[in-house]
Amino acid sequence: AAAEVTFTVTNDKIAATDCVVVNHGSGGTAGSYLVGVSTIAAGSFKVTVTNASAGSLSEAIVINFVALKGASS
Repeated sequence: AAAEVTFTVTNDKIAATDCVVVNHGSGGTAGSYLVGVSTIAAGSFKVTVTNASAGSLSEAIVINFVALKGASS
């Protein structure tokens, strides 16, 4: 319960100014995971998955993402 894991997604289309949105797409227990982006850099971003349940989970979940092209002004 309350465990977190962070991993890096490498994608050469990602720019540091992009907005990356992630969600728990499928697999695992619905509502038991919080998924968010913790860092965005040129060529990569980090995803953090949190166990939001009161139990121990070790399920394989599918995470979906979309990168919205951004710009700084």
